[in-house]
Amino acid sequence: MLLLALPVSAEVVTGPARVIDGDTLEIGATRVRLFGIDAPERAQDCQDAAGRRWACGAAARVRLTELTRAQVRCTGRDTDRYGRMVGTCAVEGSDLAAVLVAEGLAFAYRKYSADYVGLEDRARQARRGVWAGQAERPADFRAAGHMDQSPRGACAIKGNISAKGRLYHMPGARSYRATQINAAKGERWFCTEAEARAAGWRKAGT
Repeated sequence: MLLLALPVSAEVVTGPARVIDGDTLEIGATRVRLFGIDAPERAQDCQDAAGRRWACGAAARVRLTELTRAQVRCTGRDTDRYGRMVGTCAVEGSDLAAVLVAEGLAFAYRKYSADYVGLEDRARQARRGVWAGQAERPADFRAAGHMDQSPRGACAIKGNISAKGRLYHMPGARSYRATQINAAKGERWFCTEAEARAAGWRKAGT
């Protein structure tokens, strides 16, 4: 009965993780947004100390992938408006969000938490990662309307979230070209219809 009384935000999920971007991962059927941080979007570039562009969004995703090669444990803190668990995730006791902020591969999400502000300040002073040159905060990048419209190799099925729910759109379908993918909302690309269905999407028009 005590377990039943726990809030949804107290949910704990453990297992191997699949990384979506620099601050989002999946454990089984549960998508988790890392609490207290905001990593550069996958399509986002930054500038290094010499003013050269570098793919900071891709770098954050690669680093989170490296950090999650062992079993991941996530404890829910909240649920966001897209239905994702917002949680603190760790591997062998190491807080993933803290590592990313300390290495300059994510920002402290000050709008929601002050937990990682000190780590961000130290990363900025040391000019690590995004702090080596110029970087736009991911929230500003999203507000500017930047979308992730590049298929991942052969993974060209669009997973869109709308008032109708989670729908996937096949190449060649009537609504395919008009459908925009916004990774910040939890939208994504799929390689196969089976993958889309397993993740909880249904085919558009059905």
